[in-house]
Amino acid sequence: MAAAAAGQRELGRLSALAVYRRVAGAGRMERRRRGAPLPAGRKRAKARPRRGRAGGGGSEPEAPPPAASRAELPAEPAVEASVDLRPEATAAGADAEPRGGPKAMPGGGPKAMPGDGPKAMPGDGPKAVPGGGPKAVPGGGPKAVPGGGPKAMPGGGPKAVPGGGPKAVPGGGPKAVPGGGPKATPGGGPKAVPGDPRPAGQDGGGVSGLLRQLSRLEDSRQRAAELFRWLLAPVAPAEFLGRHWERAPLLVRRADPGYYAGLFSTADFDAALRGGEVHFGTHLDVTSYAEGVRETHNPSGRALPAVVWDFYQNGCSLRLLCPQAFSPTVWHFLSILQEQFGSMAGANTYLTPPGTQGFAPHYDDIEAFVLQLEGKKHWRVYRPRTDAEVLPQFSSANLTQPELGEPVLETVLEAGDLLYFPRGFIHQGDCLPDAHSLHITVSSYQRNSWGDFLEKLLPAALQMALEEDVEYRRGLPMDYLRYMGVANSDTVDARRTAFVEKVQSLIKKLVDYAPIDAAVDQRAKSFLHDCLPPMLTESEKAQSVYGFPARWQDGGPCNVDILITKDTEVRLLRHGIVRLCNEEAGVMLYYTTENSRVYHKEEPKFLELDPEYTDSIEFLLSSYPNHVSVANLPCETLEEKISLATLLFEKGILTTKKPLAKV
Repeated sequence: MAAAAAGQRELGRLSALAVYRRVAGAGRMERRRRGAPLPAGRKRAKARPRRGRAGGGGSEPEAPPPAASRAELPAEPAVEASVDLRPEATAAGADAEPRGGPKAMPGGGPKAMPGDGPKAMPGDGPKAVPGGGPKAVPGGGPKAVPGGGPKAMPGGGPKAVPGGGPKAVPGGGPKAVPGGGPKATPGGGPKAVPGDPRPAGQDGGGVSGLLRQLSRLEDSRQRAAELFRWLLAPVAPAEFLGRHWERAPLLVRRADPGYYAGLFSTADFDAALRGGEVHFGTHLDVTSYAEGVRETHNPSGRALPAVVWDFYQNGCSLRLLCPQAFSPTVWHFLSILQEQFGSMAGANTYLTPPGTQGFAPHYDDIEAFVLQLEGKKHWRVYRPRTDAEVLPQFSSANLTQPELGEPVLETVLEAGDLLYFPRGFIHQGDCLPDAHSLHITVSSYQRNSWGDFLEKLLPAALQMALEEDVEYRRGLPMDYLRYMGVANSDTVDARRTAFVEKVQSLIKKLVDYAPIDAAVDQRAKSFLHDCLPPMLTESEKAQSVYGFPARWQDGGPCNVDILITKDTEVRLLRHGIVRLCNEEAGVMLYYTTENSRVYHKEEPKFLELDPEYTDSIEFLLSSYPNHVSVANLPCETLEEKISLATLLFEKGILTTKKPLAKV
């Protein structure tokens, strides 16, 4: 027995975690990740598709990093309300009145590197134990801090709250709202009313059935609205936007473990690893947090199942970045939801072993929706500590327990539950001893504030003012350096007063030169580059270029000609897949159909169009979701109408009412 035990201990020392620590040594600190062929000319008439630099028309928007695809997005604020649909939940009074929305603080300090934590010391972290299970590491879970951490109860979990809801916090904790389980809707499509969490029908339950039902809706905007309603149910979207969005957390307990069935699972996680395309650091992070030390244990190269699961078995958390690149269901889900937000929708998945914690407390720069897929996880959420941390531009570094104060929300999420918290809310999650946890964090609204918009608008307004108004081109006073500047800020001088009044006058006039719509178009152009490509249903494929039966047969290509005529009825594939931008280089049509499922793997996709085609693009947008005949496009000649329709069809932007050819 002693020899066997010694052998097991030796095996523990040679685990993937132990090997990584020996090779990497000390000094590991988590670093935050911010992280088309030209058609044939004969069919293009005057439409000239070009790929290359972004055009003018205002400064090129700087693409924000994929907030959604990165570190845990926990931003758990003081929860103003919760909804508990479990039968044993007790109903309390009405929700507390929401506090006023936090004031956005302009600017912000230097960009925080996500997860930058204390320096790891060799040998820290969970150790392997005989039998392969993760050994409980002293302090491996969050340490109890006076007034801070969860209180231990018999069985090791956080302190139970009557009714199972979150721990009551004096002065505004979440209150249970009376409500029953989801009601079945007779018929097929999702019921377009608040409070119907899951559509019923022959498509089955869970996410897969939901997506099949949504695909029957003709308008992509309606699909997005219904998916958003389902995500929040039974809380109505209007209530959520008025009381919680950017203001306060929301907890929804559904008592329905199958609510997210089919979205993502540990089996999907394993399948992604076995696909051979997952790489450490790029797609997968191996992390641990014990005794206040946050570590990342990423080897180099491919993330092979044997190595990854060995890390997990030894107490490490696994964060799969960009699961939409590996899961068609997650891709489909996010590609619909992004149209609701008008901002990139991204995701990460987190798999945590029992009794461990993978990340230090921190806040993020995104709106976070935590969907508990499997097992359960204990969460604590804290208010922003200062006004500067309300709706921050950037995520925080790792924080310590003494910095946090009292949580405004403490709860255990179980499969089917939802937790939302705005950016700036500090959060941390740890696993209970008796269950693993798998959750997906859906995120949006990174760098999507008024301030971010003005960063693009004001330079363009100033450039226009310089070109059109001589007052902006006049020289500064020769002696202004003598009475202006910080050293002279307390000086009483009439020249200072005149200087300040002149600056204020020019700034006020700047509004008249602000190209607001052009700046919005530049933001939209950046958003389209961030977007996932649309995922097509089988019927959409049959009606698009992706289902066209061109192939090599009998020594040559066949079924190549795309026979669009004046009678062909067409429409946009989705409403949100194109954007017209009038730029210095010309009229550009940006589109998403050739984007990658990996963030910014491809350059922005656009076609350069002659200005006379803009009316036709606007006509297609205003006609959506209805089909229109090619003959009705407002181009000058029939040849131009067919040429434009063919170009857009070949780029996957247009679909036809009936397949152009039978497969």
